[in-house]
Amino acid sequence: MRIDAHQHFWTLSQFPHPWITEKLQPLRHNFGPADLQPLLQRHRLDGSVLVQTFSSLEETRWFLTLASTHDFIKGVVGWVDLTDPDVGEMVEGLRDHPKLVGIRHVVHDESDVRWLERPDVLRGLGELASRGIPYDLLIKPPHLASAVAVARRFPSLPLVVDHIAKPRIAQQGREDWDAGMAELAACPNVHCKLSGMITEADWKSWKPSDLKPYVNRVIDLFTPQRLMFGTDWPVCLLAGTYSQAVEALESALPTLSPQESAGIWGQNATRFYNLMSTEPNKRGVER
Repeated sequence: MRIDAHQHFWTLSQFPHPWITEKLQPLRHNFGPADLQPLLQRHRLDGSVLVQTFSSLEETRWFLTLASTHDFIKGVVGWVDLTDPDVGEMVEGLRDHPKLVGIRHVVHDESDVRWLERPDVLRGLGELASRGIPYDLLIKPPHLASAVAVARRFPSLPLVVDHIAKPRIAQQGREDWDAGMAELAACPNVHCKLSGMITEADWKSWKPSDLKPYVNRVIDLFTPQRLMFGTDWPVCLLAGTYSQAVEALESALPTLSPQESAGIWGQNATRFYNLMSTEPNKRGVER
């Protein structure tokens, strides 16, 4: 399958999104399945992975309801409170749904740069690891050291870095990103999403060539076998259209073998999130 491994929906009246301020006008709309499906079809994409935007079990349950009624939503990366002593029960309640494929928290908005290493968070991550449930790392360069610590502590926990850890593409910055990414890539349980890059570049003047140094470096570190494509739609609309997000990666990628290309454009995401297993109680069997 060809998969967009990272996209979002929201209904602003349903869930508050304080980060969507007046300055982010392209995002101050509701976005749902009817908006995305034609875009997937235009680019011959078979489906998507719907990713949490809000720290809410209610949002996760809503996403799972949408996934039940829209076949193109192949999986949902939801949210649970990793610090809750009952997080294991929360996870069990969600994973009964066949399309719950992962968990995420907006780590880069936490005031504590070492939030991932808090004892209560590590306990929650351990609950995910014991069940083989993937965890999306939404981080920036200052959080890379903690991400490495987590990856080493839980070698059986499937991890994926969202948006290549948000390097400062607009400033051509790499020094605070490169070494940490190299350490993280050395952990075999860590994958990386080639997503969210155009919004880390200059929104008004970016070019696909601005992304190439970062794409090439991530390919060198992770190899094509541990990379997956995502648009980060509709957040990408701050810097370009859905088509521009797709075409930017197409242009930035080096020459790859057909097998490597197929992996990045869907097969790796299918395998990582176990998207082909859609029957209850079979999640994680092949992780």
